[in-house]
Amino acid sequence: MKKPPPILEDELITALRVRSQKAYSVLYDMYAPALLGIICKIVKNSEDAENLLQDAFVKVWKNIDRYDASKGRLFTWLLNIARNTAINYLRSNRNTEFTDIQTLTNGVYTERNTIVDAIDISHIGVSDTVAKLDPKLRQVIDLIYFEGYTQQEVADNLNMPLGTVKTRTRMALQQLKNIFSDAR
Repeated sequence: MKKPPPILEDELITALRVRSQKAYSVLYDMYAPALLGIICKIVKNSEDAENLLQDAFVKVWKNIDRYDASKGRLFTWLLNIARNTAINYLRSNRNTEFTDIQTLTNGVYTERNTIVDAIDISHIGVSDTVAKLDPKLRQVIDLIYFEGYTQQEVADNLNMPLGTVKTRTRMALQQLKNIFSDAR
């Protein structure tokens, strides 16, 4: 069976904005494994992660008109929605009794776990791209985006000023933006 030709991001966004179910199916097929991996990394429970992934895609459906290509790529926007959905879940009152959030100390000093053994997000280049960052910047990005910590939590646990964490985050995101722009 022949694989269909890849759809351009601009074409996909246009189809999503007119609420094409086929476009949402393509979007899901393209990005669900990577987003599920990120959510699993944050919530540490595959069943909850699958439910949160669905919640994230519902948010995409409802808010696709808010996507602004001048502010970043579609995947970055999707990643932020998925990440925020997972973090909001962890912080919600209904889940605080049942969630065991890994301490930052354990996350910093132990070997990084794979996101989910069955899910490999390397095909989209996120892991490889983040690995290109300076180690100090990569540490902050890993903790904030992949572990779900706030900038204040990173500052407190790494004993560094909040301003330093914010600066490193901004520098890392700028470097990642440049890397992705060069890849286009």
